[in-house]
Amino acid sequence: MPLKSINISFTLSQRKVVADLLPKLADRLKLDEKNPRTISFTPKELESIRDKAEAARPHAENGMIRSSLRHVVDAVTKTLEEAEGIGSIPASERLYQFKITLLESQPPIWRRIQVKDSTLDKFHERIQTAMGWTNSHLHQFKIDGERWGDPELLDDGFEDFECVDSTVTKISKIVPKNGKRFQFLYEYDFGDGWEHEVLFEGCLRSEKGGRYPLCVEGERNCPPEDVGGVWGYAEFLEAFANPKHEQHDDFVEWAPKPYLLIGIQ
Repeated sequence: MPLKSINISFTLSQRKVVADLLPKLADRLKLDEKNPRTISFTPKELESIRDKAEAARPHAENGMIRSSLRHVVDAVTKTLEEAEGIGSIPASERLYQFKITLLESQPPIWRRIQVKDSTLDKFHERIQTAMGWTNSHLHQFKIDGERWGDPELLDDGFEDFECVDSTVTKISKIVPKNGKRFQFLYEYDFGDGWEHEVLFEGCLRSEKGGRYPLCVEGERNCPPEDVGGVWGYAEFLEAFANPKHEQHDDFVEWAPKPYLLIGIQ
């Protein structure tokens, strides 16, 4: 459903330049007892404000007016992105959808999940459950060139390890406010080195009575823990599927129960 109105706040100098650009809005832009500090505009009105402010900037009489016009453009652009993207869905009803793919797995092992807002540390637990891991090893996220994880766990055994605290940072703080797709890395078990591409696909509105988190799609079994990474898993599958392989009996005895019950796919 299209948004009927969007709230935005302007400073006194910003109100003045907007009123000069769009005289028909002048009465609403006055800051007095009758007018609140936050003003409601339609999306079309905000787009008009942004476009006219952008066009007026090169012709502004002085630096202060140019600065006010620039701040108006920035504020309106940010407000529109938030309102038409993630902000268009109330936080209480908002679902974040991700596709998690185990890198280097052929054919791909992946899951698509829908989660409520939470800390990245809690999101790690959602990934563990959806993929089928047992949360037996350390993990980290790699987002925009930085490491994110639990400092207390990662500092223990890793000298001079620096990271952003994932126990307090929420999903809503790292994904784009406009709801555009966004990609980052999740690594589990630094020994085996299971790296996952995490693709933020956008936000949805939760269904009334729905229970979340929810894994809505996926393909193929999660590798067993401690199998030796992607390459060790390939060797495991080969031996597991071939009764004549010299390691077949050892792997059948060692393999987790799901592999024995439903096979390797």
